[in-house]
Amino acid sequence: MPRQAELLNPIRSRCDRGCGVNYRTVSQIVAAQDTSDGAGVKLKRSLGSPALSQLDPFLMLDEFRSDKAGDYLAGFPDHPHRGFETVTYMLAGAMQHSDHLGNRGTLAAGGVQWMTAGKGIVHSEMPKQKNGLLWGFQLWINLPARLKMMPPRYQDIPSDQIPEWKSNADVRVKVIAGTSNGTSGPVTDISTSPIYLDVAVPSGGRFEQEIPVGHSGLCYVFEGEGEFGGTGSGVGTPIGSGRLATLSDGDRVAVTATSTRVRFLLLAAKPIGEPVARYGPFVMNTRTEIMQAVEDFQSGAFKG
Repeated sequence: MPRQAELLNPIRSRCDRGCGVNYRTVSQIVAAQDTSDGAGVKLKRSLGSPALSQLDPFLMLDEFRSDKAGDYLAGFPDHPHRGFETVTYMLAGAMQHSDHLGNRGTLAAGGVQWMTAGKGIVHSEMPKQKNGLLWGFQLWINLPARLKMMPPRYQDIPSDQIPEWKSNADVRVKVIAGTSNGTSGPVTDISTSPIYLDVAVPSGGRFEQEIPVGHSGLCYVFEGEGEFGGTGSGVGTPIGSGRLATLSDGDRVAVTATSTRVRFLLLAAKPIGEPVARYGPFVMNTRTEIMQAVEDFQSGAFKG
């Protein structure tokens, strides 16, 4: 079995002779680890774990997936955030969210909530079901210092507003943020210029995606297995379900599904390059700012 985190032999981003494309390769593989959060919700964490604490600007990636009500019914009661963004993407089931500002809504299957916590928000995310499959992801993305104290905001996007393109070879791509094959996602005005794709490649199929040079990139597989980080004609690195692969620099990534269909999240964004101070649900630049965030929350200033 692969180790929890496997650093691959350093391989420079490659390009087929004369192709003019600088393909990204796999730099590290991390196996998602079982953990719990909120009031005991069981989940798998790949980013934000001891094996991979962050990939600037990405701070955490969790997958929650269970058809056992006891694994998720307690949900995520009221809790604070400051200094970063949370992105919740649902594949099955529904969550109800509410916050101290009076916002309330339901995040159903296929929908996305992109929440910018900014200067501070207290909210809850609770399952809107008592049985059945609850399946989705939560991603944390850092904010630059200049935006950490901005007013909080939401971008709530239902499934029917998330575009999907399909190739003749039955590759299917849902575009949440960024652009893929000329299709742009509905999430806009994000400082790190993110790409967030849900990609499904059938057995024998191939998918390529442009990623700006210098942007951090990763893939998280949640169904099947594929070869990631190959060149135009080269073989990539096999990555199976429940594993995250970080990508070297370059301007394109290639993924091939071999014997099975593979489905994965492809995430990329512009690094911030600033100091990161973290304490639970607070992400700032200095320890002093973290202490202020804790004091503000405890004093009720978040709700003031």
